[in-house]
Amino acid sequence: MSAQTITLGCRLNIAESAAMRELVRGSADDLVIVNSCAVTAEAVRQTRKAIRKARRERPDARLFVTGCAVEIDPLSFESMPEVTRIVRGPDKFDAASFGLPGANAAPPYAVDETHARAFVEVQNGCDHRCTFCIIPHARGAARSLPAGAVIDRIRALVAAGKREIVLTGVDVTSYGGDLPGKPGLGNLVGRILRLAPDLPRLRLSSLDPVEIDDELIELIESEPRLMPHLHLSLQAGDDMVLKRMKRRHLRADAIALVERIRAARPEVAIGADIIAGFPTETEAMFANSLKIVAECDIVHGHIFPYSPREGTPAARMPQVAPEVARARARLLREACEARRDAWLDRLVGTAQTMLVEQDGVTGHAEHFAKIRIVNPDPARAGPAEAHSSSRTGKEEKGFDRPRPNAGERPGKETMLAGRIATVTIVGREGDELLGRIGG
Repeated sequence: MSAQTITLGCRLNIAESAAMRELVRGSADDLVIVNSCAVTAEAVRQTRKAIRKARRERPDARLFVTGCAVEIDPLSFESMPEVTRIVRGPDKFDAASFGLPGANAAPPYAVDETHARAFVEVQNGCDHRCTFCIIPHARGAARSLPAGAVIDRIRALVAAGKREIVLTGVDVTSYGGDLPGKPGLGNLVGRILRLAPDLPRLRLSSLDPVEIDDELIELIESEPRLMPHLHLSLQAGDDMVLKRMKRRHLRADAIALVERIRAARPEVAIGADIIAGFPTETEAMFANSLKIVAECDIVHGHIFPYSPREGTPAARMPQVAPEVARARARLLREACEARRDAWLDRLVGTAQTMLVEQDGVTGHAEHFAKIRIVNPDPARAGPAEAHSSSRTGKEEKGFDRPRPNAGERPGKETMLAGRIATVTIVGREGDELLGRIGG
């Protein structure tokens, strides 16, 4: 059987799994790599569950475990009978760590064939110490990749057929603080858009509200290739809770930031992480978090009930009852779903551009609304893709569909997969818009 990677957790893990998958590609060895997550106790539990399931399904495979959970508690994973070996730190990008011949290093980028978009790591680690978070202990201090290396990766991915790049890291908005001249994230984004002109779509992963710089706001306003979808690491909407979390912003800062973003680009869709039932959270404090959903018009909510993470200061604080935290999380989800439903309803009847996934039918709009094509006929897919060049201000064509491999007969899915298509939104089912090609 071929090598398999199983990924839990964040987009950075997805990017790193793609690099490991490329590292072991073509190996005849029967091996499984589990890339673990440690953000919550539940994430660790799910990691163990994935390990046991992988062993049941592939009893003869060599099973390796890497990632944040291994960094936090290596001995507990090393002692699992299902695990052949744990792989820590940068060793996960060395073929020898997986018992493969030679000592080949993982490529600086990897093409993930399972998604139309690609994740590019621009930063790793975190210098902040939020009281609920264990990840800095797993990932270490903040470290930025030089802009030139990032741009080289992106150019290679675009040449390989990727039409959307997502910049990812542990604390993306801290980018550049450790580099000469301390260039910010806005500076990096501007350089990418200037020096990778053939990239149609650039998206950002989770952003810390306090670190979004003026240059990035200007690009949000002026650059159509920078997607109108921002996910903010809010965590709470109450000032006392934010202080006890050791967050560096207040609710007024978050609201003012969203107002500024919307003034720059009204169509931006806002997503947010919010924790329900953080230690000491009262009903009045929770009410402020609930209100911020409407005040920031959060349509992409990542809501989860607080669960104690051993080794963090928050785990030693007075705890909210788990059933109360779950109930509050449900209310937050319902509030976000109501905002999302109203937003999706407003999109019916509009034209949207979408990046079509590898199934040739589903994908995401620029603002990350999910779309399913109801008539996936490539004959009606329209002309070659186009984008507005930030350098000329003119529409330029040339983002044609990815070519099939040699000897492959292009079918409907091959024709649309990985392509940017324009659809008319004719309805919706749940959280999925229905798009029709050709009106």
